Amino acid sequence: MKKHLDAPEEGVLEGRNAVTEALKAGRTIDKVFLASGDTDSTLRHIASMAKDAGAVVTWCDRRKLDAMSQTGAHQGVVAMVSAAAYSTVEDILKRAEDRGEAPMIVICDEITDPHNLGAIMRTAECAGAHGVIIPKRRNAGLTAVVAKAAAGALEYLPVAKVNNLAAAIETLKKHGVWIYGTAAEGSGPLYQTDLTGPCAIVIGSEGSGIGRLVAESCDFMISIPMCGKINSLNASNAAAILLYEALRQRLDTIKQK
Repeated sequence: MKKHLDAPEEGVLEGRNAVTEALKAGRTIDKVFLASGDTDSTLRHIASMAKDAGAVVTWCDRRKLDAMSQTGAHQGVVAMVSAAAYSTVEDILKRAEDRGEAPMIVICDEITDPHNLGAIMRTAECAGAHGVIIPKRRNAGLTAVVAKAAAGALEYLPVAKVNNLAAAIETLKKHGVWIYGTAAEGSGPLYQTDLTGPCAIVIGSEGSGIGRLVAESCDFMISIPMCGKINSLNASNAAAILLYEALRQRLDTIKQK
């Protein structure tokens, strides 16, 4: 049977004992899928443990679990394990402080393609960003596919997973970070925007862009110049252009250290 799109080739745990012990050991788990028809006490207990650990819990049809399973013996539970441990927003801010640099942070809003997310993280690490923030829901997590696309960046780049992006943005603002959203109709052209100060760059999904609540939380909306017939870029390409413009503006400060 063809595997479900939610299931990466690696990073899958199956079976009640395997998932329970992973949760007890504190292993970082992104999502737990449970068979909706099996509401026995063991599955309810696993659901409770997973929620307490910060994982997204989804009750679904057993046929979906069958499609995700690699062993054929999932016992009504399949878990997606993170390829790396998550950090916090405070960890990211402290990293910038320890380096004596103005924070440069990437916020991903509904980047569901794991290859795009991994590519963004790879570029962020190369450009000297201090961390990446992703939402718990409607966004790819740190799966094995993301780790592979990131090409080793997850070993060096803190990634924070938050329940609410708008709330995380407010936390950044309290620490003096300016929030720059990206949109084709942005009022400020990229190459006329000062990115040398504390900044967080929001990258939205290719389909719908930045969500309304997140967009309303941005201090500025900036646009990338477009001279061709197509008026949009792949999310990871847009992130690369924005991050390297920020790096270009900061090079003199970096060289002086």
